[in-house]
Amino acid sequence: MSELQETFISHLVELRDRLLRAMVAVIVVFVCLMPWAGEIYDLLARPMMNTLPEGTHMIATGVVTPFFVPVKVTMMVSFVLALPFVLYQAWAFIAPGLYAHERRLGLPLVLGSTLLFLLGMAFCYFFVFGTVFKFIAEFAPKSIVPAPDIEQYLSFVMTLFIAFGLTFEVPVAVILLVKAGVVSIAKLREVRPYVIVGAFVIAAIITPPDVVSQFMLAVPMCLLYEVGILLAKFVAKRDAGTGEPARVEPGLDRIEAPEPDRK
Repeated sequence: MSELQETFISHLVELRDRLLRAMVAVIVVFVCLMPWAGEIYDLLARPMMNTLPEGTHMIATGVVTPFFVPVKVTMMVSFVLALPFVLYQAWAFIAPGLYAHERRLGLPLVLGSTLLFLLGMAFCYFFVFGTVFKFIAEFAPKSIVPAPDIEQYLSFVMTLFIAFGLTFEVPVAVILLVKAGVVSIAKLREVRPYVIVGAFVIAAIITPPDVVSQFMLAVPMCLLYEVGILLAKFVAKRDAGTGEPARVEPGLDRIEAPEPDRK
């Protein structure tokens, strides 16, 4: 019992150290970027500014909003830049408790999920924002002059960043479901129509109330679902070719099979 407690405490200490290292990395990047917080926010606001009428600017309705909003954006960028080191700390903590075949699968999944999330954010910034903001500007009545609030704009873009980042994680989710035996590839193909309907429903809930942004979220989700099926099929064939054993609980591999009836 004492050995179990010592092991548990040692794991907690290691977890604390890993978290502290990750936090220090984010803070260091944040401190280095803080002098350019205004420029970083201007870069984030560029898709909106490109669609506003000439001479129009965004507004800040709060007293301290012009300071805190760029700080929030800089903190977000710092976390993204420090994400490889943060994920390394997480991987270094959980890797010793995994089997060899789980480590071989786990590291590509961690790296792949990170890359896919960043690709989702990039797709949102470079393609979705410009299209959505242009559509809204053209749809708006000519009698009004749009002047978006910077805090509401930040909330809006953060929602879309998270939505598109998670959408691009669909292949990873499909592979994990197949690898864990929760669902088969045949079942994934069978429920394809329901997935398409669900993708458009989710897009209608998350995105602004316009058809353009809904399609730009739902269509990639459906395509990535198909990519996930193809990758899951490839992983299943590779495992079958290598004869990789399924994971068993400790002790179950020592259970003897019952002797056949000799009567």
